[in-house]
Amino acid sequence: MKIQLPRNVQKIIDTLEEAGYEAYAVGGCVRDSLLGRVPDDWDITTSAKPEECKRLFPRTVDTGIKHGTVTVLLNGEGFEVTTYRIDGVYEDGRHPSEVTFTANLKEDLRRRDFTINAMAYNERSGLIDLYGGMQDIEDQVIRCVGNAKERFAEDALRMLRAVRFCAQLGYRIDKDTGAAIKAMAPNLQKISAERIQVELVKLVVSPHPDYLRKAYELGITAQILPEFDLCMKTPQRHKHHCYGVGEHILHSMLGVEPDKVLRLGMLFHDIGKPQTLTVDADGTTHNKKHPFEGEIITRKVMRRLKFDNDTTDKVTKLVLYHDYDIAPTEAGVRRAVNRIGEDIFPMIFTVRRADIGAQSDYMREEKLEKVAYIEKIYEEILSRKDAVTLKDLAISGSDLIAEGMSPGRQIGETLAALLDKVLEDPGFNTRENLLKLSKEL
Repeated sequence: MKIQLPRNVQKIIDTLEEAGYEAYAVGGCVRDSLLGRVPDDWDITTSAKPEECKRLFPRTVDTGIKHGTVTVLLNGEGFEVTTYRIDGVYEDGRHPSEVTFTANLKEDLRRRDFTINAMAYNERSGLIDLYGGMQDIEDQVIRCVGNAKERFAEDALRMLRAVRFCAQLGYRIDKDTGAAIKAMAPNLQKISAERIQVELVKLVVSPHPDYLRKAYELGITAQILPEFDLCMKTPQRHKHHCYGVGEHILHSMLGVEPDKVLRLGMLFHDIGKPQTLTVDADGTTHNKKHPFEGEIITRKVMRRLKFDNDTTDKVTKLVLYHDYDIAPTEAGVRRAVNRIGEDIFPMIFTVRRADIGAQSDYMREEKLEKVAYIEKIYEEILSRKDAVTLKDLAISGSDLIAEGMSPGRQIGETLAALLDKVLEDPGFNTRENLLKLSKEL
């Protein structure tokens, strides 16, 4: 088994070996290479202690010196080089209280999370696979190294990472590993929101975002996203639907490209349905005004998970407007663009198609035809560069002041009225027309 190591990685390994130490590429970069994927980064493990690494390489950064890691800077790239180590007790369910350096590669690999991440490689020794990682790749299974409960006790985030790897690779979870997750999922409460967010996003933008179902079945979402659990328990008995709310969400996520905002938009688009559920006497379910409730819940969840403001604003807008009734006229579309926002509006078509695709066949073609018709109108509006926002008007507040209007609220109200006229009739958007109408107003 031969892996083509990047030149700089090989140089670091050669330098360490020439000085009498062991050194290997390790972890995810080895896994990805065996899978035929291009690794995002290359990590190196070595028997050399941090101070010895710093002596051998002229440019290093103490990125995790306490835990044996220095970053070696070579030809403009940074590579983490970590000393073989044995982790002490994980008192907080996240970090070892102390680490002990060792000269034994086996001990270092033994502390890693999953077998597919516990392989090492260099050209001298070839592939070092002490815990069956290669076999698990062939079997397409995620399995903990050693005792699963011990691995999850060390770092509870590994439970979410297990599902994330399944979603990225299309693998299944080993029986014992799954049982340990079920038993220990509450330990995820110890993990910071930022770390949860990173893993959740990786799962959501993976080739299999619907594997979030597995996170639900194992009790993970009950700890990190209980709002989704409510959706999985909420039925939809209506001619427009063939799935419950949760399954509809999972199927809709598959209908959009692996973009963070779009996938999160689909994850949350119906998150307000459990709170707005009503049931008719015949058992038919309704969820009136669920987008409004959904926006509130989505913003609350995204703040809890420490998402940045830009992502939060975009996702909550998609949730609020995913079901917005856009009048299929030029004026109706211009007003919708103005209301929803120029940056978000193009995404609405993708969201609508994914939403419709995860519903029943009832009126599916008619729904899709309406989306296509509105999209065509929108493209014509774009090609003509019709005014859809205040900045597109042929005059500004400065022009109104120059005409004698006093600065203040009246300026904003006048511009809003002018824009309303232009949204109805874009040909009215001339300086002469707008100034004349402003005086009449």
